[in-house]
Amino acid sequence: MKRVQLHRFIDLTSRQETGIDRRQFLARAAAVAAATGMSAEAFARSFAPDAEPIRYPDPDVVVLDKRFRYKLGNTPILRLYRGTLWAEGPAWNAVGRYLLWSDIPNNEQLRWLEEDGHVARRFRAPSFHSNGNTFDFEGRQISFCHYPRQVVRYEWDGSVTVLADRNDAGEPLNAPNDGVVHPDDGAIWFTDPGYGALMNYEGQRVPESATSPRPFTKEAIYRIDVKSGRIAKVADEPFKPNGLCFSPDYRTLYVADTGASHYPDARKIIWAYDVVDGTRLANPREFADMTLDGRAGFADGIRCDEDGNVWAAAGWVGEGYDGVHVFAPDGTRIGQIRLPEICSNLCFGGSKRNRLFMTASQSLYAVFVETRGAHIT
Repeated sequence: MKRVQLHRFIDLTSRQETGIDRRQFLARAAAVAAATGMSAEAFARSFAPDAEPIRYPDPDVVVLDKRFRYKLGNTPILRLYRGTLWAEGPAWNAVGRYLLWSDIPNNEQLRWLEEDGHVARRFRAPSFHSNGNTFDFEGRQISFCHYPRQVVRYEWDGSVTVLADRNDAGEPLNAPNDGVVHPDDGAIWFTDPGYGALMNYEGQRVPESATSPRPFTKEAIYRIDVKSGRIAKVADEPFKPNGLCFSPDYRTLYVADTGASHYPDARKIIWAYDVVDGTRLANPREFADMTLDGRAGFADGIRCDEDGNVWAAAGWVGEGYDGVHVFAPDGTRIGQIRLPEICSNLCFGGSKRNRLFMTASQSLYAVFVETRGAHIT
């Protein structure tokens, strides 16, 4: 029996009158786990709305190094929503007090409202199969879309501006993935790994993808000068650059590399670059290796906190790995948040920007932490 099936077993049983008390139920659940070769710990926690409360401190917020001083002893990881096919691109809107995120296969964006926890599906539909989302410093939403393969901005009057659909050589973009905005000039930095052009599920497969892991051009990181409209390639060392974020002082750009999905020589790492004059990248280097206890998954979306730590959505390994990995500024893994699903992306939000929102496959999770996001989204 798979883990998800065991979760459902507990969720359903908690809602039914079974004639056994909780101790008997847990004993039977442990027997099921033993029979299927799984530990009781692997499925003992349910995230169903009416599940038993977790005992504090939350055991799935894990301190690996004393520098991880961000765990709160009296707060739980909560599932805020369940029902997406592949959740991605969370972005916090401080004015509206809502979280926006994407469901790429369903071609829609959703919105979670802070005041009452209400979720509005199809907040934007179609969403151009958007992956990442962010807001510029004028409060306008920016989306990085798999199909059409574009970077778009939603204007105050409801219109949509296409900011980029081709690279600096005039060639079509592969499929933009994630992006961030620089405060000095409003420039938009984004990654173009091309996943949305490799499959119909998350965009539209192009003929070139049948024989190549890249549909059009070499995967790269780009910068859009929003004043002139010019787009420039700033780096292409990562095999498939994915999530990215600036350090608190905007002097370093971190980039997750998920190239191992298609390239056998790619390593599962996070890169770091020096940001030069706010316009160029230099000194590419490995910041962190995603290997933990001999197992290596992918870092996808990443964000920095106010102390310069990098919080990385991680997955594709399994129990004890999938969730969030936290790295100190020197690249040491100092903490983890374990989730029952692959975590694709994350962002800090809430009224104090001290709540970590995590998009994880079919669900949206959140947990309060004792730090704040370095940037507005």
